Amino acid sequence: MMYRRSACAALLCMTLAAVCVPALAANTPSVLVSTQAPRRGSIPNTLEAYGAAVPSINGGTSLSVQIDGRVLQLFVTPGEAVHVGQRLLEFEVSAAARSNYEQATSALALAREERTRTARLLSQQLATREQLGRADKAVSDAQATLNALEREYGGKPRQTLVAPFDGVVSVISVAQGARVQAGVALATLTRNGGLVVTVGVEPTQRLRVQPGQPAKLEGLNGADPARDGRVVRVDHVLNPTTRLVDCDVAVSGPLLQGEAFRVLIELGRIEGWLVPRDAVLTDAKGAYIFQVVGGKAVRVAVTLLGTDGTTSVVAGPVDSRRWLVTQGNYQLSDGMAVRQNSPPRQAAPERQPTTALRAPAGS
Repeated sequence: MMYRRSACAALLCMTLAAVCVPALAANTPSVLVSTQAPRRGSIPNTLEAYGAAVPSINGGTSLSVQIDGRVLQLFVTPGEAVHVGQRLLEFEVSAAARSNYEQATSALALAREERTRTARLLSQQLATREQLGRADKAVSDAQATLNALEREYGGKPRQTLVAPFDGVVSVISVAQGARVQAGVALATLTRNGGLVVTVGVEPTQRLRVQPGQPAKLEGLNGADPARDGRVVRVDHVLNPTTRLVDCDVAVSGPLLQGEAFRVLIELGRIEGWLVPRDAVLTDAKGAYIFQVVGGKAVRVAVTLLGTDGTTSVVAGPVDSRRWLVTQGNYQLSDGMAVRQNSPPRQAAPERQPTTALRAPAGS
């Protein structure tokens, strides 16, 4: 009787174990994740800077008159587009300047008459060759004085300044009716295509930037598409206002003077494992990713080399034969069971990005 009870108890335990063990296994916690095959590649290593479109060193010119006078009329306003030969302003020469020109004209006429008289006296042996030489010099001096005034004045009481090239009026330095001194800038023009984007770079990064490096420019208004550019100049002094090093970036296509840009200068390329940005997690131990081994998540320590905003480049013991967890990794811990959400059958082709947004400092 006791033997039967023991046998029944043993049979009951075995039955319960057969039923409960699968149930417990079915209730083991797991996380649904998305995966992809690891792949190697590179992204641009960029330096981020900000600046605005300004005239280049040879992109503009100032117009002036080398004689005293008064501005009679302005025909353009700052910011206006002009064409070569278009009137900018009308200028009236001062009375004193006109008087100087008239005096120089009279002095030349008198010097020529004196030279003619001296030559006639010399032919009659009533003057010396030395006197004739002095007369010739007086004519030459008077002619030089008149030529200089003609270059400045031209003998016209009124002068019209015209645009020497197609461009934009950057500055009108005088008001209508204003009296100005000789050589004072009246207007400044910027040539079409004469703008560059000047950005400020931290002094510690100056040596990494070199003329000829490609750049990508994004307008801060967010409306215009990104533009391609190239570094054309790097200063070797600090800007006294910004305390940064100015760099000029030439841009293909027209620019609007004063327009602000975010500029990404490509310093080189960062090579390593390409993973989605969200696949990289960090904690007190550093950066890490998860790979799937036998249905379980395995933590892999990595070093973050750079990112372009969507894709990160990491270095570390990444196994190309194991799936990389791209989504659901925030719920994982090392050794946790995972369920893959339709994993791809083969690795994706190497990625060759064409634009970059950012790289960590010191990379």
